[in-house]
Amino acid sequence: MRLSGKTLILGYDAVSSLGSDLEMQWRRAASGESGIGPLTRFPFGDDFPVRIAGQVEEVDIRPYPFLQPREMAHWTSPVFPYALLTVHRALGRSGLDITSGIAPRTAVTFSSAVGGQDAVLKADRQMIAENKLPHPFANPNSCINMVGGKVSILTGATGPICATITACATGVTSIIIGDMMIRQNLADVVIAGAVDFPLVEPILAGFATMNGAYRPKEGQPHEAPEKTSRPFSANRRGFVVSEGAGAVILASPDFVRAHGLAARIEIAGFGMTSDASHFVAPNLKTVRKCMELTIASAGLMPADVDAVNAHATSTRIGDKVEADALVGVFGGKVPPSSANKSQTGHAMGASSAIETILTMEGMIRETLLPTINHIPDPAMPIDCVAEGARKLSQEIVMKNAFGFGGCNACLILRRVG
Repeated sequence: MRLSGKTLILGYDAVSSLGSDLEMQWRRAASGESGIGPLTRFPFGDDFPVRIAGQVEEVDIRPYPFLQPREMAHWTSPVFPYALLTVHRALGRSGLDITSGIAPRTAVTFSSAVGGQDAVLKADRQMIAENKLPHPFANPNSCINMVGGKVSILTGATGPICATITACATGVTSIIIGDMMIRQNLADVVIAGAVDFPLVEPILAGFATMNGAYRPKEGQPHEAPEKTSRPFSANRRGFVVSEGAGAVILASPDFVRAHGLAARIEIAGFGMTSDASHFVAPNLKTVRKCMELTIASAGLMPADVDAVNAHATSTRIGDKVEADALVGVFGGKVPPSSANKSQTGHAMGASSAIETILTMEGMIRETLLPTINHIPDPAMPIDCVAEGARKLSQEIVMKNAFGFGGCNACLILRRVG
């Protein structure tokens, strides 16, 4: 394994609407399946505007002592068990044990865009219906940085800890900040990633009222759930809200050598910009700049990039801006660009962590995942891998992530082993 001095990826794990086991998620994704189905997280009436979602299946917690009912009794929001599960499994895949000697140099940037807002909603409803004060853990459940705190408690990591909240870019930003910590010699190991379980009534309804979440055309029947998430497609009608978590373990090359560990992917470069424009509509100029900075930071030219894992949420404006930025950066030779949200839906801040993990799996397996449900849009002349999974050797891939508030973050991943 050649090491270039860049931050290395030791291991990763994810849960998504495609499944709770990483191998299962990969198989389903490579087969062109969708994780989108009917919304069943809560009952709703005929007038509720959202009827579909990407839901995570319940996980058998019996093998995991740290997830047993007694241990998790106070941590009622699902962000906690799924965050801890993915971190635990990612560490297992990495071959790394956070010992007392390693702990002070192990940082945590694992975060969430939405956090446990479900806990506050439950407490509010209880106060109104029963005149009962909130449970003492209501506020800790809703405290967004508590997700990273619980990860630190689980692993014993005592290095720097921060919550990298950049809306839908949170997962990628978590990885970037972790990379920065290693480059600045603040840590040898970083536990990065993100978790979001936003299938809560007011959150879903709020996305609908702001015309973000999918809904059929006025007067048209509801479509099959698996057909509704269609990034870069001419008939796209908004994103499908989903759940999920993804954990990524980063380490310095010196640490990897010293501990006899193995890595197959490195972070070759990154870029971040702010739109300083509209609060949700992306800004073409700063989105394009983010991609350009990312490629330049890796010491590369656009032609060196083998593939792109797109942000691509299925919104009319967002997809068009991303496609235009890709054309602007790469000219007439935009690399094939997969849009995983066509299969997983949009798990808010966790999406970019999950998609980064699927990207790395694809690099190792030399396979590009498909963008399903795709009907070409002449206004977006890019290759969306619409025919199904494609065999392709990928040494260098760019991952895009853009969030509300104009938060743009991109990564360059390079295969090293």
